Amino acid sequence: MLVLITMVWGGTFLLVQHAMTVSGPMFFVGLRFAAATLIVALFSWRHLRDLTLFELKAGSFIGVAIMLGYGLQTVGLQSIPSSQSAFITALYVPFVPLLQWLVLGRRPGLMPSIGIMLAFTGLMLLSGPAGASLNFSPGEIATLISAVAIAAEIILISNFAGQVDVRRVTVVQLAVTSVLSFLLVVPTQERIPDFSWLLLCSALGLGAASAAIQVAMNWAQKSVSPTRATLIYAGEPVWAGIVGRIAGERLPAVALVGAGLIVAAVIVSELKTKGKGVVAKADLESETQR
Repeated sequence: MLVLITMVWGGTFLLVQHAMTVSGPMFFVGLRFAAATLIVALFSWRHLRDLTLFELKAGSFIGVAIMLGYGLQTVGLQSIPSSQSAFITALYVPFVPLLQWLVLGRRPGLMPSIGIMLAFTGLMLLSGPAGASLNFSPGEIATLISAVAIAAEIILISNFAGQVDVRRVTVVQLAVTSVLSFLLVVPTQERIPDFSWLLLCSALGLGAASAAIQVAMNWAQKSVSPTRATLIYAGEPVWAGIVGRIAGERLPAVALVGAGLIVAAVIVSELKTKGKGVVAKADLESETQR
């Protein structure tokens, strides 16, 4: 399921690029997630009556992380090139296991760690040599914070996944993302765009994609660890590149190598190391003693 939604995710970039010709970034993010909220709520309205305070808090935390991830990345793109944005955003791949280790005390295993390094290397190659220069300008700092927010979103979803109703928490997080994005239109001084069919159709289409993506993430990460989910999500630019190639864009050879490394990273992370059963047994005995 995560591989499938990553394919959908990668295919949305061309639509976003077209939508940005008729709308400011924050207004469009708000409109997109408003459409996503209505779509999920339409199929979940009977369940919303049982919304709990815990689910409201969980959805709000995740919604703030989503808004910061999408919003700050979009703000950063106003002043830095897309290759540099891609490189900085790719930092969420090592940030996920790092935050898990520092905040939650969960150290990733050997093979997932190797997979993380391969995936990050692949993403650097995809972003190109122009993306690797950092001067810590306001746009770069905004994008760096967005990478931390994306990592936090993945960890928060996994943390709450088994304790909440997927439909209810998804509606809350989508609604929070939409409201906060609309509020940011004021400080960013965006102009409210005129009505256009391109804007409406893009918002509805991408809203449906966002709805499917968030529901799938909340459901699938009940059984998939944040580190493994991150490796799967790292394949998003690969699918974006494939869609772009179909649309006529050409990827340089180094980008194809990067795409291969990302695919290899997912495969490597699935490999089992010797002694894993022994470690798991020791962990089980330790937990039993507690």
